[in-house]
Parts: sequence; structure tokens; C-alpha cells
Amino acid sequence: MSASFDRRASEPAPDAPARSKPPAKASHDVAAPPALISFMLKSWKPRPRRAPKKVPHAAAHHARRRALSALFPGEALIIPSGHEKVRANDTHYRFRPGTDFFYLTGNHEPDCVLVMLPKKGGHEDVLFVEPNPGRSDKTFFTDRNKGELWVGPRLGVPESRARFGVKRCAGLDSLDARLAELQARGARVLRGLSERVDAKFKPTKEAKERDRQLAEALSELRLKKDPAELRELSSAIASTHRGFDDVIARMRGAKSERELEGVFGLRARIEGNDVGYGTIAASGHHACTLHWTRNDGAIEQGDLLLLDAGVEADSLYTADITRTLPISGKFSREQRVVYDLVAKAQDAAFAEVRPGRDFLAPNRAAMKVLTEGLIELGVLRCSAEEALDDAHQYYKRYTLHNVSHMLGLDVHDCAKARQEAYKFGKLEPGMVLTVEPGLYFQLDDLTVPRRLRGIGVRIEDDVVVTKTGMKNLSASIPRDARDVEAWIARVWRGART
Repeated sequence: MSASFDRRASEPAPDAPARSKPPAKASHDVAAPPALISFMLKSWKPRPRRAPKKVPHAAAHHARRRALSALFPGEALIIPSGHEKVRANDTHYRFRPGTDFFYLTGNHEPDCVLVMLPKKGGHEDVLFVEPNPGRSDKTFFTDRNKGELWVGPRLGVPESRARFGVKRCAGLDSLDARLAELQARGARVLRGLSERVDAKFKPTKEAKERDRQLAEALSELRLKKDPAELRELSSAIASTHRGFDDVIARMRGAKSERELEGVFGLRARIEGNDVGYGTIAASGHHACTLHWTRNDGAIEQGDLLLLDAGVEADSLYTADITRTLPISGKFSREQRVVYDLVAKAQDAAFAEVRPGRDFLAPNRAAMKVLTEGLIELGVLRCSAEEALDDAHQYYKRYTLHNVSHMLGLDVHDCAKARQEAYKFGKLEPGMVLTVEPGLYFQLDDLTVPRRLRGIGVRIEDDVVVTKTGMKNLSASIPRDARDVEAWIARVWRGART
């Protein structure tokens, strides 16, 4: 349905220029002559001015802004979206907005800035966005970076107000004036996303501390997920499950790790925004390299494939799942022994995920199980007490990482939160975390029996803390060794029909 929009003085009319700086060009471009410009600006069908649909979860984004507002009464807050990053020369990576900006707005566009101005009883939200002059300004075909014939149209100012449910929107051409005003009054800035914004505010020691507190507060707001976030995470996990099915179907005839990475990436782009992080498709001894993303190894029968991957949904919430799969469809005896030990450690960690427990409690439980198992396997030749002693930590030679991190919009979510609220804090209902123990026996590790060298196993699930315990959001993805073998057989049977 069509709608009219209340325009403010700071909002350009549809035929106003989108920007004052010269449009972006490439070295091989030819300048457009006046006659072409005149020709290009004529005879375009007028566009209907219709209100776009509200962004999904607009009410949740508004509630998050109000929660942030309550933490900083009387202070101006500036949260940029970020800019496109150069990949090579004049080509850019696909843009993904800054996590905190998206959390507060639901806006995917680059270059935008959310400014929260203090007022009586809270803040006024002002969203600065790229204007859309339509075909009334030559930049629509001369600007490679922002022209709509090059990259598609931007939403525009009044449309952004309707889409994101922010009462005030303004064009980016008025941002500098607003920032100059706030320079004199002072503001907290989420730094590191926009050089344009950062340059306006002198990074004094006091300012850095104030800005750090803003980043810290945003991370801590994200520690507990609301129902909308849990639905998005569950959707991302379901897509990831289908992506794992795709990899298993291809695994039987695959020649390289990169082939399997590509198969999963296709699912991520079909059903979501992208992969949530660089896919780890590590076969054989590559599984012993924790973040193996080169994915240039061969797929060999008899080896294991450690697949650590997650679909990032269009809402930007990402799954983070790892399964270790026998490429032949069956675990060898040695592989199964290691796999079962890791699964046992994960079970012990699951039992510690409940309200009031230390965040590190699941890790301590898993490490105890792994250490005792390493002694039984003849890998560690000391007592469990000695190996687990904080002054020794000998078990870490074979499992370098802890078993959990927070999960949400970022794969390692809430990273700026205070240690006492996260790493050394208590688990609370609504927190989403991974549980991912692993064992990695390097090919050249002489402390490891020869039969086990080159075996790497990690099992990772995404769980939410509930009022009474936890819920495994990825429980539908087979995890027990027998179930994994049955899963592979089932997918392969389906691939033949």
C-alpha cells in the first residue's frame, strides 16, 4: 500500500544529490560527456513511493535500543555500521554490518550510523543512511561504489524510517554537522568501524575508557538471547544440518577438502547470508590443526573428516557445529576409541551447563574426562591430579582449547564483555554457548602411540541455558559414533535414489 512520508529539513527530497564528493571511478573508466549525462537523466518511469515492510523483529531492535539507553542516561551514543573493505585494488569483500549496529537496528547497509541523542526520559534515535536520489542525479550511473546501476538501489531516508521503525532518519550528507555538534558536547563512540566517525572524536585516555565501556555494555546486553534470537539461531542450525548432509553426500566421491568446503558454502548462500566463519574441512592429520581453513588436502578413504562449519542466517545469527566423520562410512578401531572418549567428555560438559554454574565448569568436567582417558590410552604417563594441576596442564598438549564460547551474531559472541560477566561469570538462562571438546594427536608427537598419531576429533554442539538446565539446539544432528555411521549410510542411500 502506498504511503506518504513526513520529511524533515535534514532529509533530502527524492531529487536531491546523494553526496557531494566525487563519485568512485576505476582507472579504466572513461569520463561521461555532458550529452550522455543529459540523456541518462531523462525518461525514466517514476517509482511508486511505497512504504517498505518493517524489518523482522523491529520491536526487539527497539527494545534493545531502550535497554542501551537506560545504561547511559544523559549521554550521546554513536554506533556505526561500518564500511565495505577492500579485497584487492578497487574490489571489495561482500559487506556485513557491524554486529552491534545490526543488533540495535536490523539494518544491513554499509556506511550508516546510529546516533542516540539524550533527552528527558531516555534517548532519541537518529539513523543516518545513504539517500536515494533515484535517477535524478548522475551518480546513479557514474558512481561504481554506490550508483544503483552498479550495485543496486539504496533504501533511502524515508523508507529507512519505515523499514527500521526509527522515528528519525537523516541523510549521510548531514552526518558531519551532527558529529561536529557532538564533538563539543561529548559522546561515547563504538570505535573501529568507521574512520569517518573515529576521526571526529579525539581518543584521549578518558575518551578511550568511556568508549570501551560502551563496547563492553553492548557485548553484555547480547549475553542473554531473547526468543527472537533463539528462533534465528535454531533456523541457522537447521540449515547447517542440511549443509552437513550435503557434504556427506559429496564425501564419498570427493577428491579434495576444498570441494567439500564449496558444497557447504553453497547451502550457506542458498539458505542464509553466508558462512558464519571460514569453514574447516580438515581430513586426515589436517584435523590436528585447530583452525585448518586452507582446505587444500586430498580426501582419502580410511581417514576422518573434521567438519567445523556454520550457516549464517540472513538475520546474521550463526550456527557453529563440528562433526568428525569417517570418510569410508565406518570408524576404524583406533578412531572409534578416540571419538568415544571425546563424546564422553562432551557428555560430562553438558551436565555442567545449568544456571548458577561457572562458565568454565563444563570445561573443567570435559578436561577431567579427557585427561583420565589419555592416561588409559598410554598417552599421558602421570596421575590425573598432576596432569590437571594448573601449574602443569599437561593435557593441553593434546587439546589446546577450552570447550565453550558464547554464540550469537558473532561466532565468538560478546567478546568485549567483562571477564567477570563472561569467562569468570555464572551461566544464566538465555545464554547460548558451544560445547566442543576435542583431541588432536599430531603426526610427529612421540609421546603418542604410533597407532593414534594423525587422528583429530572434535564434537561441537550449540546449547542454550534454560531455567532448569540446558537445551541442545543441535541435538538433531547425529553425535554418537553409531548414529554418525548410520547417518552417513542413510545420506548415501538417499543420494543413490
